[in-house]
Amino acid sequence: MVDFKLGTVMASRIRLARNLNGYPFPARLRSARQAKEIIRSVSAAINKVDEFRLYYMDGISEDDALNLVENRLISPALLNTPSRSAALINEKCDISIMINEEDHLREQCISKGMSLRPAYELMSSKDSLIARSIPFAYDEQLGYLTACPTNLGTGLRASVMMFLPALELGGVMPDVIKSVTRLGLTVRGAYGEGSKAKGYIYQVSNEVTLGVTEETIISQVESVVSKIVEMEASERKRLKGCAGALILKDKCLRAYGLLTNCALLTNSELDALCADLKLGACLGFLNVSDIAAVDDLMLQMKPSNLNALAGRTLETQERDAYRAQYSSKKIASWVTRG
Repeated sequence: MVDFKLGTVMASRIRLARNLNGYPFPARLRSARQAKEIIRSVSAAINKVDEFRLYYMDGISEDDALNLVENRLISPALLNTPSRSAALINEKCDISIMINEEDHLREQCISKGMSLRPAYELMSSKDSLIARSIPFAYDEQLGYLTACPTNLGTGLRASVMMFLPALELGGVMPDVIKSVTRLGLTVRGAYGEGSKAKGYIYQVSNEVTLGVTEETIISQVESVVSKIVEMEASERKRLKGCAGALILKDKCLRAYGLLTNCALLTNSELDALCADLKLGACLGFLNVSDIAAVDDLMLQMKPSNLNALAGRTLETQERDAYRAQYSSKKIASWVTRG
């Protein structure tokens, strides 16, 4: 029996925006000395209990910086002022704390599947640990004070990454986005604000942070995501039985064929083909033993991660050849025709 909900919810992310009391917002910091004070204070506070590795943005290589961006541990914006910014990342690489980006602290926890509550509990515990040592900028009426007014209040952004091929292919996505917007949430691309959806991947998150509790935010996002999952499942079922199903099946099987039989494979080609491979699994055209492993593969095959796997910086064609060979072996072991 085809599981029409397969792979719809990919990952959950909790992000908290915080600023330190007594310091101007990052854009207004008077000197690099103040920025370094903030970095040292936050690092000392979090490392009293947990082990976090500290990365100064002006002290890492270009490859390492790219690796952190590609793995979604930092934002590209953190690199705009390298002499003033840093990041703290735990050993499991599921928690990162960006220092002196838009706010003094952007704390985030990313976990697989629909796991907003566990991610929030984990991130909140780290947030409380820092707050015990360093007072945050807080107002009784406005809540946590942030550089952008849209983050005032809880400072919480709860996001869920979703794989929505049927809603996109069926032309339903614009209506979904309108409906979600009316409920006070937003739909963006995989990399958040300003990014476009690629590979049928969308990010659903709250817009409102002021005048609501953390529980309300998380419950609302969970509720909306649940409804979108049902809509996607219904649309997948319709696509499976529609007149164009054979064309879709051909598209998915061709993706499988190319992924397992090519000599060169660019990063963008891999992402597009894996999206169709997953679509094939969702519609029952292909059997994939672990669809989450396909998502992990796409991340693992990013340029900086490939260099790390190879143990050296690869030239473009070398990288594409390595990606093709590595991906082919992995996918051949996970996938069979339905």
